[in-house]
Amino acid sequence: LRYFIAVAEEQNVTRAAARLHVSQPPLTRQIQDLEAELGVALFERTAKTIRLTEAGHVFLREAKAALQRVDAAVTAARATAIGHSSKLHIGHAPSATADFLPAVLRAFHKKLPGVRVTLHDMTATEILEGLREGHLDAGFLVKPECKLPRGVHFQALRSYPMVVAVTPSHPWAKRREVNATEVLKEPIVAYSRRDYPNYHRLLARMLGPRIKKLPLVEECDSGPSLIAAVESGKGVCVVPAFLATTAGKRLKYIPLSPPAAPAVVGLALMEGSPALPLQMLKETAHVVAATTSSS
Repeated sequence: LRYFIAVAEEQNVTRAAARLHVSQPPLTRQIQDLEAELGVALFERTAKTIRLTEAGHVFLREAKAALQRVDAAVTAARATAIGHSSKLHIGHAPSATADFLPAVLRAFHKKLPGVRVTLHDMTATEILEGLREGHLDAGFLVKPECKLPRGVHFQALRSYPMVVAVTPSHPWAKRREVNATEVLKEPIVAYSRRDYPNYHRLLARMLGPRIKKLPLVEECDSGPSLIAAVESGKGVCVVPAFLATTAGKRLKYIPLSPPAAPAVVGLALMEGSPALPLQMLKETAHVVAATTSSS
């Protein structure tokens, strides 16, 4: 029915095939099979044109109505399956998810428009606590360097290289790479240890024993304050490359040499979460993160 409607609206098999993202021969066969099954001609064909017959016009109207009923049936079935789970509370790390979370939520809303999503700006520690205590249904965060709490499942979505963020006027701004040893000689701005312990574990994995000599000049409690501190010239910052999504051209981002293990961003859920909205969120996040470009 969808193939027939596309050909009827386009009045051209080639354009209909392009619209449906299929090749022309199978589409032509589908229309011929449909006419054979109905026992009536739906189109008048000439060498250059294809037009609906009178029967075709009637069938077009009924086909559209039938597909509307199918779509309504899908929506009704999903609404029934959702039941009381019509609200989702989702924790997210804003800087880490800025380049793909909006697209995930748009796609999710198209599939389940009746589910209301409430976002909560949180650190990774707060997200994991919220999941364990039942205050959150899901969380988008950087994968913890420590062992995940019991019952929490993490689905990796994106990985980002570690880079050094500096001001555009910094001597390193035009460099192609920077060695970690050089970084330790610069004043460093970082996320706070109290609010972002996972970030400091990430640095420790990257720097090893050298982490004890880290010349911290300021610890920040959020992404925006970190960006502002670096931009003001207080120091450089070692961060995952996703910071570029929010900081943009305000800063320059230089790869580390040798490359450090990347930061992995993903979706955290409690294991065995059966609710349809959460399963749909998981599937949607995987598809969108894989098909949209990263920073």
